[in-house]
Amino acid sequence: MERPNAWNKYGESDIAELERLCSDYRTFISENKTERECVTASVKLAEAAGYVNIDDVVAQKRSLAAGDKVYAVCHNKTIMLVNLGSAPIEQGVNILGAHIDSPRLDIKQNPLYEAGDMAYLDTHYYGGVKAYHWVATPLAIHGVVCKKDGTTVQICIGEDASDPVFCISDLLIHLSADQMKKPAAEAVDHENLDLIAGGRPVVIEGDEAPKEPVKQMLIDLMHDKYGLAEEDFLSAELEVVPAGPAREMGLDRSMILGYGQDDRVCAYTSLAAQLAVPSVERTSVTLLVDKEEIGSVGASGMTSRFFENTMAEIMELAGEGGELRLRRALASSRMLSSDVSAGFDTLYADRFEKKNAAVMGRGLCFNKYTGSRGKSGSNDADAEFMALVRDIMDEAGVDFQTCELGRIGAGGGGTIAYILAEYGMDVIDSGVAVLSMHALWEATNKADVYEAYKGYKAFIERA
Repeated sequence: MERPNAWNKYGESDIAELERLCSDYRTFISENKTERECVTASVKLAEAAGYVNIDDVVAQKRSLAAGDKVYAVCHNKTIMLVNLGSAPIEQGVNILGAHIDSPRLDIKQNPLYEAGDMAYLDTHYYGGVKAYHWVATPLAIHGVVCKKDGTTVQICIGEDASDPVFCISDLLIHLSADQMKKPAAEAVDHENLDLIAGGRPVVIEGDEAPKEPVKQMLIDLMHDKYGLAEEDFLSAELEVVPAGPAREMGLDRSMILGYGQDDRVCAYTSLAAQLAVPSVERTSVTLLVDKEEIGSVGASGMTSRFFENTMAEIMELAGEGGELRLRRALASSRMLSSDVSAGFDTLYADRFEKKNAAVMGRGLCFNKYTGSRGKSGSNDADAEFMALVRDIMDEAGVDFQTCELGRIGAGGGGTIAYILAEYGMDVIDSGVAVLSMHALWEATNKADVYEAYKGYKAFIERA
């Protein structure tokens, strides 16, 4: 049952295709560090591949037929791409589903304050993060500020080489005797993850001198550069992320080190697979969704009705409208819930059960179940679907492995799989093994990225 290392089978053409894919992937995750940025970039790629906005189809009162390709966007944070197949939609669709949100720090609505002659931005952490990761490292701010006049200002500070970066201070080792005695979860208080944003006071003499001159300097800079006032933070979505691009990792350049690979490594390979298949028999759908890291909630999360409503719209436009037909289509669908798995880390081997662990470089991972303890909170794929997936992967020559997320009782995690499974469709978790998951910089193996792309493409074409 031991799976081979995928690198062993590659010839020159395979290596060339792998490197092209991974280069494009590194660019994607370097340039798109928020869910909004991922959606914007995905729309651009989709339109270049011939996809059209479903809103335009509806507005033009057009119908849809086999071969048509459409996309739909929800709140600029979730996107759904659909390639209509020759078979009736009522017979089911093949779905790739991944999430494009990642653990980060969100700037609060009333964030700006001055203390000790420095200006700070107060934050609230998003998703499962270890607070101590965020201190003493270069950080960037990405996001949008929506003004009352209806205009939206795009913000990205800290990525260009000429940009300033931001930082959260750490307690110096010389004074940290008490801190070093604390458990890791308590060493850095989440309330102390405040971003240092400035340290220079504005110089105004006389009665006009501000009480908080360093804070005022930032307010003046915001106004001069972006036309923003302090109150505009009230309608802003600003995310703090690690500054800098994804990089090749290892002397042999076999790996990728980058922020947000959970789950953009599966999102990008799913998107690339969807766009690479020109025609299908069963309609193919790729879902890139928001809010998975906090329970898939909200209007842009998987528990919203966006997917269901869009499917209903598409079936209506394809001449297959009706509640019963929609229910039949959903129940007859098949899905790969494309999310990352925990790569086996020999430095923490006691947290894994090795023969059921995801080993870096051995290909696409399939998790029959996730959850924690007694499979709590998990979708558990049935044996029949697992057999079908095995056959598809073997027929397409895709290297894959089966795995669990660590030892029983060591922890656990979940995905969007159980949400789609509620429709009665077949769903299994699949994805890429990741080291240092939820850290600021996560590591993947290029071979696993490549095999994921091949596996997702095979599923679209053959399921």
